[in-house]
Amino acid sequence: MSGHGDPIPMTSRRSGPLKGEAHVPGDKSISHRSLILGAMAVGETHITGLLEGQDVLDTARAMRAFGAELTHHGTGEWTVSGVGVGGFAEPADVIDCGNSGTGVRLIMGAMATSPITATFTGDASLRSRPMGRVTDPLALMGAEIDTNEGKPPLKIHGGKQLKGIDYDLPMASAQVKSCLLLAGMYADGKTSVTEPAPTRDHTERMLGGMGYPLQQQGSTVTIEGGAKLTATRIDVPADISSATFFMVAAAIAPGSDVTLKHVGINPTRIGVINILKQMGADISLHNEAETGGEPVADIRVKYAPLKGIQIPEDQVPLAIDEFPALFIAAACADGETVLTGAEELRVKESDRIQVMADGLTTLGIDARPTDDGIVIHGGVLGSGEVDSHGDHRIAMSFAVAALQAGGSIQINDCANVATSFPGFVELATQAGLNIEEIDD
Repeated sequence: MSGHGDPIPMTSRRSGPLKGEAHVPGDKSISHRSLILGAMAVGETHITGLLEGQDVLDTARAMRAFGAELTHHGTGEWTVSGVGVGGFAEPADVIDCGNSGTGVRLIMGAMATSPITATFTGDASLRSRPMGRVTDPLALMGAEIDTNEGKPPLKIHGGKQLKGIDYDLPMASAQVKSCLLLAGMYADGKTSVTEPAPTRDHTERMLGGMGYPLQQQGSTVTIEGGAKLTATRIDVPADISSATFFMVAAAIAPGSDVTLKHVGINPTRIGVINILKQMGADISLHNEAETGGEPVADIRVKYAPLKGIQIPEDQVPLAIDEFPALFIAAACADGETVLTGAEELRVKESDRIQVMADGLTTLGIDARPTDDGIVIHGGVLGSGEVDSHGDHRIAMSFAVAALQAGGSIQINDCANVATSFPGFVELATQAGLNIEEIDD
């Protein structure tokens, strides 16, 4: 599917069971960070397993614009010759981060380490997303930023020496935490970030792996400016967010038995496994290992009847990107599933609570959105036409829903699936889903 192309509709039909092994693409969060930290390191970082979706390719283009040398050697294999912390060159053009909130927020932190000026923009979805959570603390550090009423396009004016700050995150966000840690590498003194709840720690793990000292005490992580990053080898594990679509698919389609290979099971990312297990899913981990500081395993999922649950709030930040697919599991479960404490879902690539509720309602499921979550009564999925609002995770979730639907589901506005999961349709078809793109 095209990354920034015309909105291509998909049709998904009842099928299954799912069988065999699947290798989903590399982890998106780790892929972004490997390119950005590789560009900030001294020496040549060698990356394997990089996700080559549009979001990550936009980050690669940005790193080139800042003066790093990136070489593509074949599928998933890249080298990055870094320019060192503070060594970014002034870009000749506006930095277009496409659809990626992770990309723009992390790159802003990295760019703030250099005395240069840069303007950031993105697609219509990204330009509608609030950036105050990043620009406010960067301003406290001394950065000068112009925004469009708090949204992109935004311009960071260089030449400002940043100062370390102690910052309490108002809401749990790995993107904001990571942005401030990256900016803190160039700041005078120490920068400390305290989280209200644990979020993914890929940045901290990778900084440690590249020799940059960090201190972790409870929910606070502290970095001191002035050290350097040393280039390394990074093997990107398969993305648990992408694996989620197959986990949910196997959990709802009778007779399924699927193994997802070499998936990252970072403890800050396994909310989806914990939640599905509470719902009664049959999930087991095999071949557990560690690669580049990141734990990995093969995840085996066999069909088992699901039941509705009250989703524990402490799992919400650990599964924030996986909720669209989890809502499909809830729609196929026996009883009521209640999600609270997930207001962040309203400011993702779309308002994921409202858009999923609308789509589920179209398919005959009782789904009631709340300010910070949703209440879903499991039932019988019907057929119909739903709109993904250009949101890749919603498009893929409704594709999976068709496994248990009474008829076909047409999903409109699917162009952005390539941003996070290139080859989704092909891989899903091999596993046993019946999906096709509709070419006009």
